Parts: sequence; C-alpha cells; structure tokens
Amino acid sequence: MTEIRLPTVIVNFKAYTEVDGLSALRMAEICSAVAEETGVSIAVCPPMAELGAVARSVDIPVLSQHVDSRKPGSATGWVTPSMVAASGAIGSLLNHSEHRMVLSDIKEAVYMCRDASLISVVCTDSVETSGAAAFYRPDFIAVEPPELIGGDISVTTASPEVVSNAVDAVRSVDKGVAVLCGAGVKTGEDVSAALELGASGVLLASGVVKHKDPREALLGLVSKI
Repeated sequence: MTEIRLPTVIVNFKAYTEVDGLSALRMAEICSAVAEETGVSIAVCPPMAELGAVARSVDIPVLSQHVDSRKPGSATGWVTPSMVAASGAIGSLLNHSEHRMVLSDIKEAVYMCRDASLISVVCTDSVETSGAAAFYRPDFIAVEPPELIGGDISVTTASPEVVSNAVDAVRSVDKGVAVLCGAGVKTGEDVSAALELGASGVLLASGVVKHKDPREALLGLVSKI
C-alpha cells in the first residue's frame, strides 16, 4: 500500500537515537503491522540515511523528512526531489519546524515534488501561513502551533480554533488541500479531537518513536479513528 488514505497518521522518526541504523526499519515494520492490523492509513518519515532501505522494505507509504528545491547535478549535500522519488519514497515533508525554508523555496519544492509525482506535506505554524501555503497547492498542510510543539499541552486542551481556523483558511483557497494537525497529539482522544476540528489526520513523532512500547502507543493513537 503506497498511497495515503484519509484520515491518516504520519509518524515522523526525526533523528532520534531510537531509529539509528536498522532500528529505523524495525520502527517502520511496527507501523506497518499496526496499519495492517487496524486498517488505518499510517505513513512514516524515516531518517534520511535510511530512507531508501525503509521504502524498499515496507508496504506502507514512506516520505522523506525534507527535500530541497534543487535539480539533479551539482548539488552536493542537497536532497533533490528526483533522488527521493528514486529511493522509493512517495513524498516529503517540507518546512518542518526543525527545518524551516523560505517561502520561495517552499513554493519551488512543492512544484518540483509534483513534477516528480511526489506528495508534498508543507508544515506551517499559524492560520496565516497555512492559508498562504495553500496557494502552492501542496497535497497536505500540517499546522504546527508553536505552543503545542514538544510540550505536554495537547490539542484537546489548547485553543481549538488554531486547528479549525487553519482548516477554514486552507479550504477558502483550495478545498483539495488536506490539513493535518502537526503538534499536540499525545493520545487517541487528541487524534479524535483533531478530526472533529476538521483535520484529515495527524503528524506526530515522539509519542510513538520514543515510547517504551511504540506498538502499544500507536495502537492507542489510532484507536479513535
């Protein structure tokens, strides 16, 4: 299964030590097993060094954590869309809170991903930037309110309008762009709340990757879908 169905859960492995080397594949296999067991669409974003190995080994969607708006050729150290496509991945995150991009590069990267038949997931930090990013027509926009990143505050207890207003802003530009809740997702209840607010899924990381039992954590998260 290499396409993303809605609602979806995207698990970003980041660069945690828990997914160094072959551990990235084991984490992806856990996500794949939970997807098969529950029928929920689950995609993974492994570390860049393991992208190809994971993409060739699991049957769930695999995305890059980043891609640069660079063409093949003299681009040492950059990650080109064609490189990601050749790895077997189906898309990429863009402008994650830990890897910000300038607007012109986001726009170009979205277009280059589309030309390479890659899905683009643009991360944003506010209602305003979500609406602006929608003009580039990425496949997904993942809104990451700064106050929800990395802490203990969940989307169920924070101001819900951050998510719902982002959904409205994106839909007012292009109803074909799906919105994900990209922060503050800790439990199945948080996933349910995000969906009720109009999101088409969630983008999460540490709640699964750093959990003592990633399978148990992921099962709990998808239980409300």
